[in-house]
Amino acid sequence: MPALRSPHTLLYATRPGALPARFRRERVLLVGCGDIGLRVARELRPRVRLLALTSQASRVAALRALGITPLVGNLDKPASLKRLSGLATRVVHMAPPPDSGSQDTRTRALLQVLRRRSAVQSLVYGSTSGVYGDCQGEVVTEHRAVNAATARAQRRIDAEQRIRHFGRAGAVRVNTLRIPGIYAPNREGGTPRGRLLKGTPVLQASDDVYTNHIHADDLARASIAALWRGRPARVYNVNDDTCLKMGDYFDLAADLYGLPRPQRVPRATANAQLPLMLLSFMGESRRMDNTRLKTELRVALRYATVAQGLMDDKI
Repeated sequence: MPALRSPHTLLYATRPGALPARFRRERVLLVGCGDIGLRVARELRPRVRLLALTSQASRVAALRALGITPLVGNLDKPASLKRLSGLATRVVHMAPPPDSGSQDTRTRALLQVLRRRSAVQSLVYGSTSGVYGDCQGEVVTEHRAVNAATARAQRRIDAEQRIRHFGRAGAVRVNTLRIPGIYAPNREGGTPRGRLLKGTPVLQASDDVYTNHIHADDLARASIAALWRGRPARVYNVNDDTCLKMGDYFDLAADLYGLPRPQRVPRATANAQLPLMLLSFMGESRRMDNTRLKTELRVALRYATVAQGLMDDKI
């Protein structure tokens, strides 16, 4: 995003030329058009032409109804992606890696097809804060070296490396967003309410870990800001201002909802009670710094704290 006089002028400015009318607007391709992709679309339309890759033919009509041009293809089937080449001027890539392996073959397939033509000006990739690994509660800036502790986070590191190489090789401005826990009352499973109702325990204070959050709407806005304002090959932590340990977060939510606070248990007990996925989040502690998000991308958070964001779920 260049320096703006208004949110509707230079931000989505078209480039002059003899292109057909449908190509004179910026064309933003959404890869991984789930909840966040749809929020990005709502923020952008009708100022740009929106395209979305979907692997489900059943979603075509719904995407069209939202003003999005659907492109049926599957990141696990590279041959199905050929029509993506040269279509978009900017790309928001939110598709997750495969569930196994050490590499993100889906990102590899996407970048291979985007390389065939040079239309892409910028690409934003949604990674995870899990690439930092356990930081033992320290404040984490984007300068910190990655130290993934899980295969899931390692695949994200592979994707980040591929994205950086794509940017250098093709003179494309690429940005990586390192995203913590995404929440929103209007997002499926997007609040702690379900876990509180199940009575899922949390760690006792002496064993507890710091956790980080971002409201889904603010993540969508950050993705858009990075498309135009992100510095080349830049990484951004995308999190709000909340500084809470996980148990305190659930206590806060319980108080807002008028529900009982969850039971506090020692880590040894939690290891026997909770699923491995949940335990993996309880094994990493960090406090993410969002200075770049605010100063470089100039994102003013709508929901600066989880207390603000969860208020909408008080029903």
